[in-house]
Amino acid sequence: MSLFVEFHLIQNFAPSNLNRDDTGAPKDALFGGHRRARVSSQCFKRAIRLAAQEHELVAPEHRGVRTKKLKALLLERLAERDPLEAEGKIEVALAAAGLKLKDDGKTEYLLFLGEAEIAGFANLIEQHWDELAGAPAGGEKKGKKEAKASAPADVVKKAKALLDGGKAVDVALFGRMLADMPEVNQDAACQVAHAISTHRVEREFDYFTAVDDKGGPDETGAGMIGQVEFNSATLYRYAVVDAGKLLGNLQQDRELTLSALEAFTQAVVRAIPTGKQNTFAAHNLPSFVGVCLRHAGPLNLANAFEKPIVPRHEASLTSLSVGELARHEGKLAAVYADARDQWAYLDLSEAWPQQKGFAVQNLGELATWVRMQVAAQLEG
Repeated sequence: MSLFVEFHLIQNFAPSNLNRDDTGAPKDALFGGHRRARVSSQCFKRAIRLAAQEHELVAPEHRGVRTKKLKALLLERLAERDPLEAEGKIEVALAAAGLKLKDDGKTEYLLFLGEAEIAGFANLIEQHWDELAGAPAGGEKKGKKEAKASAPADVVKKAKALLDGGKAVDVALFGRMLADMPEVNQDAACQVAHAISTHRVEREFDYFTAVDDKGGPDETGAGMIGQVEFNSATLYRYAVVDAGKLLGNLQQDRELTLSALEAFTQAVVRAIPTGKQNTFAAHNLPSFVGVCLRHAGPLNLANAFEKPIVPRHEASLTSLSVGELARHEGKLAAVYADARDQWAYLDLSEAWPQQKGFAVQNLGELATWVRMQVAAQLEG
């Protein structure tokens, strides 16, 4: 049975520049023929991972690390060994798994590894220390094939087996791809949409000056002038998790899968991008969070705002957006929804219909609802 856990959020941000393009301007997009504010899915995925870490929603051993500095991490774990000798052995062990280090000691590209995978490499090197004939530090660097060939066959087998995702929740959710090692790729269990404003948005410019605190009486004017672009927007955010795929990515660990979904519920709500926050301090949490357990297939509700919301004096953009979201969902559900679909919602706008799902009072209660409902329906 298919089970998709959807997250629908309406979140109003004060003036901000959360996610910049190459010119430093807030990202935007045309949608429904109108210019909208946009925060990229990649930006929110990182914010979700950081929120999970900051609030300790996932145990350290089930977190992932995105880095090129795998060698440095392994040297930290092998701190009791001679560092010059350890460098060569790390090179051989990583090559045995199909990973090559460049001359600067970093991997060829960013790796997304579970903490358990990193710990596994450190343990492998410790266990086979005498068998790993690494190149001396400062000597001629081995190529990947040459380094791999110098590793014993059983080390090669164990090294390759280490790259299994390590039961890292964020790797299981967001997936990973290594172009030259497709056998260790992991398809994402979670999809995150680009957040877009429910209304038309125009860029604004802040012209600013900075005064020199030590300026003399004969020094007039500013010590610095500049400008920064920003906007303010009510965003519709959407994410969906395939519960069955998440269970598979976490190696059929049912308890970890349920904990991951509970943690994700908290993290996706608490996630706020860090862009230009020292300038704008736009720490605005969502006014509406709706979670829907769907069975027939996911339903992104962004088309509720194909015609942009128009501001009105008697209602906020947030409440107008929540109301339109509910109306559009009801229209789609009548045609596409499954009778088993369930809603729960946390609504500060008071615009979501009370009869449409189970109302919760706080985020913790919503996360618990997700865990309990998925536990009752998840196969395996």
